[in-house]
Amino acid sequence: MALITLPRSHFYSSGLQTYRILTCLRKYLSLDTKKGRKNVCQGYFSLQQEQSRVYFHHAYCRKHHSEKGSKPYQVGGSVLFQTAAWDRFEQSNSPEDDQMFYKELNSFTSSEQVLKFVSTLETLSDTMAAAALYRISEVEREKGGQKIVKTVLENEIFRALCFQFEYESINLSDTGLVTALQALTGLHVDPQSNLLISLVTECQNRLQQGHMTIHNLCILGECMIKLQNLNSAMLKKIILQLQVKKLQDCTPEEIEAIYTLLQAALGEVVQHQNFLDQLNNLSVSLVYKFSPKITSQILNALVALNQTRAFPLIVKLCIHSIRFVSHFTDEELGKVLEGFIHFGYTDKFFTQALEQHVSTCCFAMHPESVSKVMQYCSKNLILSKPIFDAVAESFVQQAEMFSSDQVAQLVVPFGKLNYLPSNAPLFFSKLENTIRTRFKSFPPQVLLNLLHSCTLIGRHPVNYMAKLFSPYFLQKLQAQELGLSRSSLAQLTQLFLTVVLECPFYKGPKLLEQYRVKSFLIPPYLLETPMNHQLYKTIKVGLIGILKGRIYFGSRVSTPYCYTVDIEIKLDKEGFVLPFTSDEDVYKRLALCIDDPKRFCSNSHNLLGKEAIKQRHLQLLGYEVIQIPYHEVETLPSSRQIVKYLKKKLFPHSYKFH
Repeated sequence: MALITLPRSHFYSSGLQTYRILTCLRKYLSLDTKKGRKNVCQGYFSLQQEQSRVYFHHAYCRKHHSEKGSKPYQVGGSVLFQTAAWDRFEQSNSPEDDQMFYKELNSFTSSEQVLKFVSTLETLSDTMAAAALYRISEVEREKGGQKIVKTVLENEIFRALCFQFEYESINLSDTGLVTALQALTGLHVDPQSNLLISLVTECQNRLQQGHMTIHNLCILGECMIKLQNLNSAMLKKIILQLQVKKLQDCTPEEIEAIYTLLQAALGEVVQHQNFLDQLNNLSVSLVYKFSPKITSQILNALVALNQTRAFPLIVKLCIHSIRFVSHFTDEELGKVLEGFIHFGYTDKFFTQALEQHVSTCCFAMHPESVSKVMQYCSKNLILSKPIFDAVAESFVQQAEMFSSDQVAQLVVPFGKLNYLPSNAPLFFSKLENTIRTRFKSFPPQVLLNLLHSCTLIGRHPVNYMAKLFSPYFLQKLQAQELGLSRSSLAQLTQLFLTVVLECPFYKGPKLLEQYRVKSFLIPPYLLETPMNHQLYKTIKVGLIGILKGRIYFGSRVSTPYCYTVDIEIKLDKEGFVLPFTSDEDVYKRLALCIDDPKRFCSNSHNLLGKEAIKQRHLQLLGYEVIQIPYHEVETLPSSRQIVKYLKKKLFPHSYKFH
């Protein structure tokens, strides 16, 4: 492995080192002309956010302020300086030295610390030098920067590293070469710079030889993608070379690297599905070896690649993740939850582990992770009171940390699953203040979902109804959706019906007729759940046994108020059952709600919010609502028991017939 040697002394006016430097620079630099100095001093980097190119003087030819008591030496009429610069490659350090280097390198949290540490070293292998560049790119990315900091650009150690990698690329090891390329692409290097062209060209030569390891191939492939497919032929060749490798000998880290590359090269994967199937099948037997990081990353890649055919692997990864719930970082937990959500998978043991983790760590979790936990519960209809109460408490204490979208993702499940948290007054007071102060930052559809979910659990946003029904808001909503969807119109209609039935004191503008729907029973059934046919047949047989005829009840009855009644029975003033076709002398209407498991939260007898508001509204419209839940019917062993059960439900005291 190549080593870069750092001389101890700062300056040399003659001798071997100056000779080597001058030899290296002679063809690029005419020391007697300013024009020559300008050519060699051209920088490597172009900030992607700006159209202008950044230039800098290289450490070998820039002006340097000498330390106190020292003077620069004149060479050939111009000044040459060398501060911790490297001019030759030697052999590697011992493994112990390498290990100490990487451990210390990873402890630094700023580019300045990394560069200062590198400047103190006498020798530095090419892989270690590349690792230093990569650590710089990591810390800059953690800061959220999208361009190279000026202090890093002007640092002569940084520039000397870049110079050495450009002119010694042919002598680099494969790992040093691809790691340096990975670091520099992460620092937004100009793809047309001599530095990057030199590294990419050398990578292409190594690729032609076909001896690169799986890990290095994957890093190189990701670099090509970051360079906007600088050479798509290289990317295709990388994937083809991966296919001829012995996957059976891969380590978990190499498996992860392949998945990460395929995830990044999404457009190319369609042509290599067979290779991906082979990788999926192999990974099933290796899941038990996966660390939390590898588990989350592979699950995230399967989501991006939409590998629904890899369900055995998905199930194994989900089960394997249960043991790591408390060990995942926030980012890793978010990826795992996204996998559960995307593939519609749920596990009671995972939920229990998640409950324990959220209950104890909710205040320390990143807002994105908190909202992802609520999305997981919402998607799978999991009403977890420990999670919901902990999240509600966290929101009251630190609502300012949540973005507008995250606020909606956090609140909507409360309405969807029909649950009021233990701190409901404080929770909704904080929510109201948040909406009021950030009203304009909520996208129209997000705001509609948020306010509609509050209505489902009886927390009516009366203060905002006038704004929702205004032509201005409706136009914004229409522009966002490229035309109002039936789902949005149904939500608006139910909000309007809620105002009429539950908020008679509201005197603001009404929802125009053109924005109202006629029925809530429309796909994707956001506001009503279709009646279960099998459960209906069981109830129908029992009703016929009681009423002695099918004529005495109607099914799937559409009302003028958008709701659909599962079964309706009409009574006159004296309590006699009327034929369903009769519209005269109707004094009371019984609305039977045939509630199958889809109308309840998962593994719970808690009605969903959309079913709770339906029953509430039917009562306000004059119906006597009679709930017939599946869990009560399923316990009845015979038709006679069902008839007895229905008699008690419908006519608890007595019943009569015309």
